[in-house]
Amino acid sequence: MAMGRPPKPTHMKILEGNPGKRPINKSEPKPKATIPPCPRHLSKEAKAEWRRISKELATLGLLTAIDRAALGGYCAAYARWAQAEEAMQAEDFKMVEVTDKGYSHVNAWFIVANNSLKQMRAFLTEFGMTPSARSRVTVPEAKDIDPYEEFRQRRKAS
Repeated sequence: MAMGRPPKPTHMKILEGNPGKRPINKSEPKPKATIPPCPRHLSKEAKAEWRRISKELATLGLLTAIDRAALGGYCAAYARWAQAEEAMQAEDFKMVEVTDKGYSHVNAWFIVANNSLKQMRAFLTEFGMTPSARSRVTVPEAKDIDPYEEFRQRRKAS
């Protein structure tokens, strides 16, 4: 089993400008860039996050049909985190609670929130959705050239 950092997805290397100058895997599978269907089992909050973030990822070309489970995992973790945060705000939240027998323990909602944040961060990094991940990505500028004009320029060069 290989140790060390997991390999960076090729599309992320390309968007970052391939800073390591290592060869790009030209035979890597290239699934169709599309928004996959939202998993039915997700909660209402998770589905709302799916709708919000899937549009952004699709616009950047970072979402494909086979990313459904990974994005679903992120959205489920997001929903758990949101639920835990709301629960902590709704009750008289204490990070450390004391039982009626005098034992101290960490509030369960705090544990759920922290675990969900860790899961979210892992998925966010995979999709390039954290500030540090984005700082390494460069998106090519959109061309304002008419397709016909571009065709004419290529014909001139030939």
